[in-house]
Formats: sequence, C-alpha cells, structure tokens
Amino acid sequence: MNPSAITLPRRRFLRTGAAAALAPFILPSGLRAASSDGPIGVGFIGMGKQSGGLLGNFLGRKEVVVRAVCDVDTNRREAALKRVRDHYATDKPAGWKDCEAYNDFRKIIGRDDIHAVVIATPDHWHAVIAVAAAKAGKDIYCEKPLTQTVREAVAIIDAVRSNKRVLQTGSQQRSSREFRVACELVRNGVIGKVSRIETAFGGPGVPYDLPEEKMEPGLDWDLWLGPAPEVVYNSVLSPRGLHDHFPMWRKYREFGGGMVTDWGAHHVDIAQWALDQDQGGPTRVIPPDGENATHGAKLIYADGTELQHVNSGPGVSFYGPDGEVHVARGKIEIKKDGKSIKELDPIESEYLKDPKVKLPRSTDHIGDFISSIASRKPPIANAEVGARSVIACHLLNFAYYHGQEFQWNPGENTFAGGTGNPEWLSRPMRGDWSL
Repeated sequence: MNPSAITLPRRRFLRTGAAAALAPFILPSGLRAASSDGPIGVGFIGMGKQSGGLLGNFLGRKEVVVRAVCDVDTNRREAALKRVRDHYATDKPAGWKDCEAYNDFRKIIGRDDIHAVVIATPDHWHAVIAVAAAKAGKDIYCEKPLTQTVREAVAIIDAVRSNKRVLQTGSQQRSSREFRVACELVRNGVIGKVSRIETAFGGPGVPYDLPEEKMEPGLDWDLWLGPAPEVVYNSVLSPRGLHDHFPMWRKYREFGGGMVTDWGAHHVDIAQWALDQDQGGPTRVIPPDGENATHGAKLIYADGTELQHVNSGPGVSFYGPDGEVHVARGKIEIKKDGKSIKELDPIESEYLKDPKVKLPRSTDHIGDFISSIASRKPPIANAEVGARSVIACHLLNFAYYHGQEFQWNPGENTFAGGTGNPEWLSRPMRGDWSL
C-alpha cells in the first residue's frame, strides 16, 4: 500500500480526558436533518466578525430558528445570545422557546432539536467540528477554507458521505452571477482551450512568532487552541472585547494557511469550477523562483493547463487562444475579437445564448444550503467542492513551505512519482482531539 495515500476510515470522535465529561452530548449518526413539524433548528459555532453576517442572514429566514450560539470568548458569546433573543422578542418564530449560549461546541451538536450547525471558527477547528457534527447527524454550513490539512479535507468528505449529510462550504462566489458566467464562458470554449490561469491573492502562512500578552478574563484559551499547538496568547489571534475586523490568526501556519488558503480558497475554487475539476485537481506543482518567494507557485493540470498564483490582478484571469476572461467580485470582462465587454447581460446574450454547458445556478448561497437540507441534494459548494478547492491551496502552500516540485494524484489525494512527503498532508492534534 502506498504510505502516502489517504484513505481515511471513519473513526470514533475521542472523548477521553477533558472531553469525557461531555461524552453524553455526542449523538449517534442518522439523526434526521430537520424536524417534519417545525423549522430547521440551527446552532452557531464561532461568533466572530464572519459569523455576525451569517447570523443576520439566518435570523431573517422563517424556515430556520437559531436555538444556540457557541464561542470560547464570553463577550462574543453573550453578545450573540442577546442579538438572537432581541430579534425573536419582536418576531418570535414557531418552535422557538429560547436561545442558549455555550462555551463548548459539543453541547450544541448533542442537542436533538438542532438539525444544522454553522461553523465560523478559525480554520484549525473546522475539521474536528464538522466531522463530529456529521457523525451526530447534523447538516453543516462551514466557512472556507474548509480545512487546514489535506487529511482533514478527505476526512470531511468521508464523514459527510457516510453519514448522508448536507455540507455547504462558505465559498459564496459560486452563488454570484459574474463567477458563474466566467466559468460558463470557459467551459463552453468561448475563448478556446484555456492554457493559463492567474489567481491573485496574498502569500502563504508564516510560523507563529508573536510575544505573549496578559490575558483578560473571559477567554478559554485552551479551548480556543483546541487541536492546534500550544502557543502563548496574543490578542492578534483572539481580540478581547467585541471587534469589527477579521483577526489575523489566519496569517499563522499553526491556525491557517495565510492568504493562500484564505482568498485562495475563493479564487482557486472558481478556477477549478471553470476547469471542471470539482472531482479532480492538479497533477503537478511547481515552486516559485527564488527563496522566500510569496508568489509564483504553479499548479499544472493533466491537460497541461497552468494555474499561477500572482501578486496582483483582477481576481481570476483565464487566457485562451481566442481571448481572455477576467472576473472579480462585482466585475467581469471578456476580451475577444478586438473588443472588450464588461457587462453581464451583453456577455450572456452574445456568447452564452445557447450554451452546451450550463452550470448550476444559485443566487443565494445560504438559501441554497437551506433548500438542500429539505431536498437532500448536494448544494452548490458541497463537501467535495470545498475539499478539492482547499487541497489545491494546500498544494500551493507546500510549494512555498518546502520549495520542491512534486507530482500529485488527485484521485487518491496522494503524492505521485516518488515525490513529496506524506508528513505534509496532516498535522498532529494536541491532547485528546482527533478526527
């Protein structure tokens, strides 16, 4: 057996040590996603800035009811609880009695009146929570990037499939018209066979090097770290009080993958959608020129298409023999036959009047998730989509972190040709945490 192949068995969610006290809250898989006689009960895990927008979206929907919130920070947890209670005080939905606030996510996934969870924690927590939620019979909305390692991505696919769950990755560009149109232009050969793609976003993660700061009361630092390595506290990772910015834990390799997995999870995702690689991936990875480079790594696909990570650009750019397509949030441009068109309606009417390839259409990313809970059909950014996109980003980071060219087998999610190092694909988890 190839030692670098990742074929993860389904494992018990370990409940030894500190986790043992919460063992009764872990339910067996097979729980129905939603009650047949009421709204979908939702629990939120991670109540920072990103979760604030998500919470407002869910609170505005009659088909769901928010029954619990969870955060390791007292301030964020209590503020979210108040927001939910205040909202429902004036607009009480059917089936709502109260909202509870928890420090530990396992109390949320142990409740049988919660059918779906929204995970908006730092990246190092995504896989542990998502796998546990799937095994407990919950449907899942999980922010991107879906995981911090390749092994975790495969584990999520396995858990979602084996427990017949719905998972929507928070890659909301899939539900934006300009990105769908750009991908349809490519998939329908409007600019010929694409040979080169440029994706523009920041650099890879760096090792944690922040000095220790005194911790104020109200933060469970051990639980914030969870499966990540133990490091000293610094407010850059978890700001005290309520804040309205994205904390920079994502910069550090212990907790994220820099901008490569942050914005890369958005733009590489669109590139793979355009290349029809939602069930595939690159086969070769080339590091950048020069030591300590933060841009320039390349993903090469089986047909020779080259995706390059660049420092600046519109977002995602596709280059073919018959033209170019450039797309970013709220912007699109096609250059073809000596002219440039930057409006969606004229682009679709001229180049996509009768397309052979029509991609799934969603205009509401969260609504698409909720519809999938009812229909049990995969949402537009399902578990495999999210996993394949973040795996491609992890491969880019390997090129930066290790400076080596390597081959990749996307079917097996393993290195190929005697290249690479299987140790790169996973990370040790601290204490009793496990997948």
